[in-house]
Amino acid sequence: MYELKDKIIIEEIKNKKARRILIQLPEGLKKEANKIVKYIEENTEAKTFISGESCWGGCDLSLEEAKFLNVDLIIHFGHAPFFKPNFPVVYVESRYNTDITKLVESSLKNLGSYNKVGLVASVQHIHQLEKIKEILEKNNKEAIIPDKKGRAFYKGHILGCEYTGSKLIQEKVDCFLVLGNKFHSLGLALSVDKKVILIDPINEEIHDLDFEKKKVTLKRLELIEKARNAHTFGIIVSMKSGQQNFSVAENIKKKLEEDEKEAFILTMNNITNDQLVNFYNIDLFVNTSCPRISIEDTYQFDKPIINYTELLIALDELKFDQEKNSIIIAPYGVE
Repeated sequence: MYELKDKIIIEEIKNKKARRILIQLPEGLKKEANKIVKYIEENTEAKTFISGESCWGGCDLSLEEAKFLNVDLIIHFGHAPFFKPNFPVVYVESRYNTDITKLVESSLKNLGSYNKVGLVASVQHIHQLEKIKEILEKNNKEAIIPDKKGRAFYKGHILGCEYTGSKLIQEKVDCFLVLGNKFHSLGLALSVDKKVILIDPINEEIHDLDFEKKKVTLKRLELIEKARNAHTFGIIVSMKSGQQNFSVAENIKKKLEEDEKEAFILTMNNITNDQLVNFYNIDLFVNTSCPRISIEDTYQFDKPIINYTELLIALDELKFDQEKNSIIIAPYGVE
C-alpha cells in the first residue's frame, strides 16, 4: 500500500546523472529493497548499493557510508527532509494509501463532546488530513491543521521530535487527532496538555493515549529525581549526521560543573546499553541526540538516561507543570 514513486526516482537519477547510488530504507520498507534496486538498474545505468544500517528518520542519513562507497547520490525512503546535508540526497516519502473513511467515522465516538479538533499526521499519511477534516466538518466538528513549524516539512506534519505547530494551537482545540502510529502520537501526548487520540490506518485501530502518557511521565519524573541526586554525568553526543549537537553537550557540561558535578562528553554512533554499560563510574547519562531514545528505550538501559530538557528540570532551570503534565520533546538543532 506504500507509494514509492518509482518514476520520480528514475527521473531524479537521470537528471543528476548519478552512476553510483546508496539506497537507505527504514525497517518497515527494507522488504522492498530488492524490487527497488532491480527497477533502478533496469531503467538506468547506475550501480546501486543498499544500506543495511538502521534508519530512524530524516535526521539519520548514511553520509559516511555514501562517502566510503564513493556514491553520487543517496535515495532516502520513508521520511521528509529534516536538515540540509552537504551531499546529494533524494527523499522519497512513501505515502500509505488506504481508505480511512470508516476508521475516521469510528473515531467520532472517541471524540465525544470535543468539538474543536487539532489534526496532525506522520509523513506517510499527511496527504489524508484534508479528507479527515472534511469528514469531521460534516459531523459538526471544527478541524484545525497546525501550520508548518520547526522541523516539520508540511502543515500538520509531526515527527518523533517535532510538535511545535501542535503546541502553538493547543489553546484553540479541545483535543488532537493523529493519523499515524503510537510512536508519533505518544510524542505528541507527552508534549501537549490535551487529550490525544490516534487513528492507526495500518493496524486499523483507534487509541486513546492517556494511559501511555501517564506511564511514561511517571517514569520520566523518576529519572529526573535520580538526576538531582547524581554526581557523575556522561553527556552523549551522536555521530549521526542529523543529530550532532556538540554545542548543546558543551553547554550541559558547563551547567553541571557550575553545579559542582562531574561531567564527561561521550561520542558514539548507536546508543545502546552495550555501549554504555562499561562506563562504571558514571551515575547517569544525558542524551543530546534523538530524544526518543531516552523514552522508548529507557528500560533497556542499566543506568538512567535522560534528555536535555529533563536535566534542566533536575537543575531547577525549567519547571515541570504538574497540571499540564507534559514533558517537553524537541529537536536540539543540528550544527
